[in-house]
Amino acid sequence: MIVVPDDLFIFGGSWLKVNRDDWTPHALFMTCGQGSHREKLASFELALRDASIECYNLIPVSSILPPRCEILERSAGLEQLQPGQVVPVVLARSQSAVPGEQPGAAVGMAVPRDREHYGYLSEHHVLGMGAQELEDYVEDLAAEMLATTYGLEFDPEASWDEKRELWSIDNRIVRTRSVVETATVGPEHCWTTVVAAAVLIL
Repeated sequence: MIVVPDDLFIFGGSWLKVNRDDWTPHALFMTCGQGSHREKLASFELALRDASIECYNLIPVSSILPPRCEILERSAGLEQLQPGQVVPVVLARSQSAVPGEQPGAAVGMAVPRDREHYGYLSEHHVLGMGAQELEDYVEDLAAEMLATTYGLEFDPEASWDEKRELWSIDNRIVRTRSVVETATVGPEHCWTTVVAAAVLIL
């Protein structure tokens, strides 16, 4: 019987050695933006430009903040990327062409006190929710997901303030933060897109 090491994979007919650490993000930054255009796709492109992430091949991923992941300012994170790079993101995107509607997008993050433990990222897109409400929603959602990994009990119908008190009682969740983008669609019947993203750096 041939035993194949678990870090070897077949790719394109050849064996490829993969270091798992290469696939674990070591840093992230958060960003947001908005754009308007008569074409829906073009408005999305403009929103990505506003967020400074239009020149990367973005790969949507799920909601885990890796252990020991460094949280950077946007400018510092962008310095570690190059155009065309494949970049994993937790991305929220909301679009509308109805005058007066308010698209909103947000990503929240819950960071554990023990940085050897993973945290959570949460994304939400919506129409008609204000920036503060969006911020509260995604931060509490991320904190709730992290709290459940510690076995904390909570009432899913409880108010945000009540749940925040629960988070403050348990010292394993050190902080939450978020990035939020909202806009109001103008009278020109153009598409308006808002994006919010946590950009993970491999």
